[in-house]
Amino acid sequence: MALRAATLADVPAIRALTRAAYAKWVPLIGREPAPMTADYEEAVQAHRIDLLDQEGELLALIETVLREDHLWIENVAVAPARQGKGHGSALLAHAEALARTAGRGETRLLTNAAFTANIALYERLGYAVTTREEFPGRGIAVFMAKRLAA
Repeated sequence: MALRAATLADVPAIRALTRAAYAKWVPLIGREPAPMTADYEEAVQAHRIDLLDQEGELLALIETVLREDHLWIENVAVAPARQGKGHGSALLAHAEALARTAGRGETRLLTNAAFTANIALYERLGYAVTTREEFPGRGIAVFMAKRLAA
């Protein structure tokens, strides 16, 4: 398996992986989660997107944004057939290493309150809920953060 930076040529694969990874949540929340409708042409140019490949197959991705005092995790997506194999956790650890390298002591993210399995995973990995915020017509966003050891 190899981790590499996304390019514009990867946009169709990024979009397909993300749509597949988040499809299971559509029946639960009654709409497509934001990552399913994101503009990945723009995201590849504006954010860092790291892709986890194995023999030409895109297994997972993580999209991050370096902010003034933390590293924001915009999206973590794992191909459905590859979920539960530690790829998401490995990508989150990668994001934490990126944050440390950039001199940031915290990573942050948000998820939908209905995605209880995701919240439980993030909590097992050391993330804590910092706030909950209602987004009219979109549900409740759960903001989480993880302080990083130096």
